[in-house]
Amino acid sequence: MTTTLIVRPIGEVRKVAETTTIAIDPGLAPALRGLDGFSHLMVIWWFSHCDNAHDRAVLSENSPYRGAPDTLGTFATRSPMRPNPIAVTCAEVIGIDHDSATITVTWLDADEGSPVLDIKPYTPSADRVETPHTPQWCAHWPGSFEQSGDFDWANQFTFDS
Repeated sequence: MTTTLIVRPIGEVRKVAETTTIAIDPGLAPALRGLDGFSHLMVIWWFSHCDNAHDRAVLSENSPYRGAPDTLGTFATRSPMRPNPIAVTCAEVIGIDHDSATITVTWLDADEGSPVLDIKPYTPSADRVETPHTPQWCAHWPGSFEQSGDFDWANQFTFDS
């Protein structure tokens, strides 16, 4: 594969105290029109702190999950170390400020300053799978975004948080 892609960030993640916002390039503010009313967004962002030759070469790793196989391929994890350090996070919308081109969300697992590549409205007809299947080692994980907030995630990983 020799295709060259050009991806330009549409904004960046900003974290101040307990507040997480997505600051959109002001020139792209018209693209926010019609987004009001969606409770969640799919945020596509760049793991910029892992954008280096070493991290892009990682194709498998010792499993970070308790009860999983000892070694997992990168595509079976949500590790930031991957051939293209792209991340996707479902984020709950608190508010949209069209004048400042910012979206406030409840939480985003991106670092301060992480480039945002795109946002898409979460729509159950396209994004929700009614009966998804997962491997046995993670079948006990929460069945929804809402349940994840109260789940003991720290006990699921092999490393200390």
